[in-house]
Amino acid sequence: MEFPKEHELHRRRFGRNLGVGLCLLGFVAIIFGLTVAKVTSGNMSEGFDHAVRPSLTVEGDQ
Repeated sequence: MEFPKEHELHRRRFGRNLGVGLCLLGFVAIIFGLTVAKVTSGNMSEGFDHAVRPSLTVEGDQ
């Protein structure tokens, strides 16, 4: 039994899918790298959560 010849449309679609996959992989690698750099920097990160944080209050400003 012989397989049908691959159509040119399938090759173009594969090329586009490969490009999109590589872009997504690059994006994930950048986000992962930024996350690792932020976590390993050693600084205490405090997010903006609408709560009073004693570390940001100024002495005598109450």
